[in-house]
Amino acid sequence: MRVRARVAFLFLGALATASGARGDAALASRLEASLRHPGLRGAKVSALVVRADDGATLFDRDAGRALVPASNLKILTALAALESLGPSHRFTTRVWADRAPDAEGTVGWLAVEGGGDPSLTSEQWWRLAADLQRAGLRRVDGAILLDDTAFDDRRWHPKWGNISSRAYHAPVSALAANFGAFAVEVRPGSTSGSSARARVDPPVSTLRLQAGVRTRGARTPAKLLVDRVAQTEVAETWVVRGAVPQGGEPETVWRSVADPVLYAGGVLRMQLEAVGVSVGGPLRPAAVPADAVELLDFEGDSLGRVVALFMKYSSNPIGEMLVKGLGRAATGEAGSWKNGRRAVRASLERLGLDLSGFQGVDGSGLARANRVAPRTLVQALQVARDSFRFGPELMAALPIAARDGTLKERMEGSPDGVRAKTGLLDGVTALSGYADSPYGVLVFSVISNGHTRGDEPAMDALDGFAAALSRRERAAR
Repeated sequence: MRVRARVAFLFLGALATASGARGDAALASRLEASLRHPGLRGAKVSALVVRADDGATLFDRDAGRALVPASNLKILTALAALESLGPSHRFTTRVWADRAPDAEGTVGWLAVEGGGDPSLTSEQWWRLAADLQRAGLRRVDGAILLDDTAFDDRRWHPKWGNISSRAYHAPVSALAANFGAFAVEVRPGSTSGSSARARVDPPVSTLRLQAGVRTRGARTPAKLLVDRVAQTEVAETWVVRGAVPQGGEPETVWRSVADPVLYAGGVLRMQLEAVGVSVGGPLRPAAVPADAVELLDFEGDSLGRVVALFMKYSSNPIGEMLVKGLGRAATGEAGSWKNGRRAVRASLERLGLDLSGFQGVDGSGLARANRVAPRTLVQALQVARDSFRFGPELMAALPIAARDGTLKERMEGSPDGVRAKTGLLDGVTALSGYADSPYGVLVFSVISNGHTRGDEPAMDALDGFAAALSRRERAAR
């Protein structure tokens, strides 16, 4: 195919030339200096910089060595999803009932069948509920059945290690809401010593708070503990303890749910009631009965929009839902990490990427068992730049230096000069993307594993590497 031939041509040509021979020696010197940053002392660092127009290698440091990529793996997940499904693809959530609504708009029970849509926020669930109301639904006498059998029942990847209740460790299911996460907001009381006010957003019945936060003096730093203390078939109970300063801004803590299917059902019930549809029965996990009558096919955001959220904000739940969704699409069976990994690799092979040393065990990069070489990431980004079909969506999804996403507060000396995907785990940091430079658009990837002086200094070093490529950084010197 054209993309495969293009990649092979560019990289065979680049490898046939000594590293940097066609590049600028001063640039290579600056890049080497950036990698001598104290924050990278003792680390394994691999990097590659290629000129986008002709594939000439301007800088190469062990670019074929596969390292732990952290969230830079998301580049490959996004590319595989766009290549396999196309940017206009929309995941479908189906709603069923025991019968069509009668003259009063009543059904006996309702069933919602998850299709692996990562885009279903509270707002999207309101739209779905409003569509049902517009179609004549006014009351559900019985239960809401929750069907997530489009994916297997493994909620967390076994390679993720200890699972916390933080939002980035959200469980994975084919029926989800708000990326499996919710917020607890705490507002100080009017006087020191008074109770602070805590609330959960969204205010669903499946999440319950036990709050005991006090308001302290204005100079007292905020300190909050938000943790799950109980879980039943109908709700999770969370305790909120600590103190907030009088007159201070509201404090917001994000957490992930334990049961994503129950949570999605709670959001649906809340939104049905918001549009005037009453629900008489409980939420109950169950497959859609064979004799069900379909009421609604609800299409979520386009895959292009999903990828933008995935990359800009480095959403781990989106990555895992995409991988399982690809596995389901490829096999017709319940999506899993096993068939999803195979589908991702098959897509990358179709695009002609060099997968030497590549190990992809999940879709987000949370697992430390993942391995990717900078050369593979640069090839992936070059494929995206060359693709009319899906390239614009992937390129536009990357965070912009000092402007948005996970780069909003980074690289302030090079605003707009770099678009790149960040990556961060303890002892791992990565940055891969495009730089606007005096040499034209450059494609780059740099990964550090094993730095020992903290993640912030290592991130600063990689930001310096990318800034050295940027036209704006060069113009300021």
